[in-house]
Amino acid sequence: MAKAFDFPGGIHPPARKTRSTRHPIATAALPKRVVLPLGQHIGQPAEPCVAVGDRVATGTLIARAQGLISADVHASISGEIIAIESRRVPHPGGLSETCIVIEGDGIRDDWERLPALDWRHTDDATLHARLTASGVVGLGGAGFPTQVKARVRERHAIDTLVINAAECEPYISADDMTLREHAADVLEGARLMAHLSGAERIIIGIEDDKPDAAAALKAAIKAGNRDSLEITLKAFPARYPSGGEKQLIKRLLNREVPSRGLPADVGVLCHNPGTLRAALQAVRDGRPMVSRIVTLTGEALARPGNVEARLGTPMTELLDAAGLDEASLARLVMGGPMMGMELAHLDLPLVKSSNCLIAASTIELPAPPVEQPCIRCGACEEACPASLLPQQLYWFAKSQEHDKAELFNLFDCIECGACSFVCPSHIPLVDYYRAAKSDIRARAFEAQKAEHAKHRFEFRQARLAREAAEKDARRQARTQASRRPKAESAKAASKEPPTTSQTSSAASSPSANDADLKSLRIAHAAAKAAVRKAEKVLTRVSQSGGGQGQAQNADEIQDLEVQLATARENLAAIEARMAAAKEAAAEATSDSSMDTDRERAE
Repeated sequence: MAKAFDFPGGIHPPARKTRSTRHPIATAALPKRVVLPLGQHIGQPAEPCVAVGDRVATGTLIARAQGLISADVHASISGEIIAIESRRVPHPGGLSETCIVIEGDGIRDDWERLPALDWRHTDDATLHARLTASGVVGLGGAGFPTQVKARVRERHAIDTLVINAAECEPYISADDMTLREHAADVLEGARLMAHLSGAERIIIGIEDDKPDAAAALKAAIKAGNRDSLEITLKAFPARYPSGGEKQLIKRLLNREVPSRGLPADVGVLCHNPGTLRAALQAVRDGRPMVSRIVTLTGEALARPGNVEARLGTPMTELLDAAGLDEASLARLVMGGPMMGMELAHLDLPLVKSSNCLIAASTIELPAPPVEQPCIRCGACEEACPASLLPQQLYWFAKSQEHDKAELFNLFDCIECGACSFVCPSHIPLVDYYRAAKSDIRARAFEAQKAEHAKHRFEFRQARLAREAAEKDARRQARTQASRRPKAESAKAASKEPPTTSQTSSAASSPSANDADLKSLRIAHAAAKAAVRKAEKVLTRVSQSGGGQGQAQNADEIQDLEVQLATARENLAAIEARMAAAKEAAAEATSDSSMDTDRERAE
């Protein structure tokens, strides 16, 4: 195994993974009814393309992706659409959103699959279209659309694809079990994504507390290495949060992802094992993303384990099948205990980002102690894996000094919870950071709305200016066309040389036109620069869709698209005015030349 580097900080919370890894992955029973939210991913929610009363098969497209960062949603069971309405979804605030409800056909499971493809003999455009049509998103918890990552080589040069098999957070074992039982498919999916991204090698990062998964990977590497692609397995001591993208890249490659940057900025693309398997199934089997492997664990469950369940399945059905004891259930957490969200209801649907459900007892995950004053011990700074100053960020967040918090790189915080875990005063530091980030984003959103309104006004003014310029150009053309016969008749009748004032007027007209053209050329150059700047900013923001603040990314892109359209409209208006000014100058020069020729002839 190759040498592993290291990252600063980190903690060693109890793993508590053994109870869910004793048995193979099971297949959950088909649900009688599923509730499929339209926003199971980062970015814009999908738009329904079915109606109440329609019959669908498993895999039928029921909602289309909207915008640059979005993902399709497919029926996870066969049956009838009985409602398209607002329902509660997994959210720390208990919010609701539009969902499609399907009543199942019982034990029937009719499928609608896409044609199977051999990715080794299929062009990239077809593969991109297949990933887009399959609704595959990151299964590690972030839910970033995979088809967007697959196009990363259009903007970045990628040399390494990293399989993030660290799975460092306590309780979660979905990736561990996926690698134990489907290591060959994960590696084949990695080869597919390396092919699309242009990566020359694959590195698998795994913690040393997963020996069975590591053994399965070694066997799969040995059996399936049929091409020249370099595949390396790197195991390293378990420490949370080794699974963070920046921390994993540092540990595997000793590369530093820049502040507010992406792994692609240092030539790396990271994928979760479950995501790679889902991408392969979408291409090789024509299977849209309609299910996922989820860890069911916690002391309130009699039969913990990992199951492959259909999306939209009510969580209460999965927990009941695992032997839920509601009397001992104190907290239900989706995700891990460090970065997951506590849910207030059991009847919420399983979504694409649901990698773990923890049914915890009071003893297992007790209520947090009462917050005490900070004693300035510095333990949070030592634990921070991002080399931040958590204590300073805490003071800034608490006093709402957001400018200072941003100056101290607040948005580099990955919200891993290591600082809160080691705090002897039991201060919920991450909650303060999240609140500060939310306030900053809200203010930025209000500023974007104001900027949006400003650009709408400028867009209208530019349109009116363009229309006025075009109207003025037509009026000048008509006026000059009507004056030319009268002037020719007057000159022919008088046969007198032009007066001094006429000569002065004729001479001053080209000068005025030249001045107008000069100012318009300056404005034209400024407008072109504004268009280039807007295009550059839009490209940068589009590429950063997987970073922090992803919930606002789609709105920001929409505003930037309006700004770009406004800049282009301004440019078009100036170009129209330039064309009119050039035409007027050319006609004035032509008339002046004709008059001079006549005078010489006379």
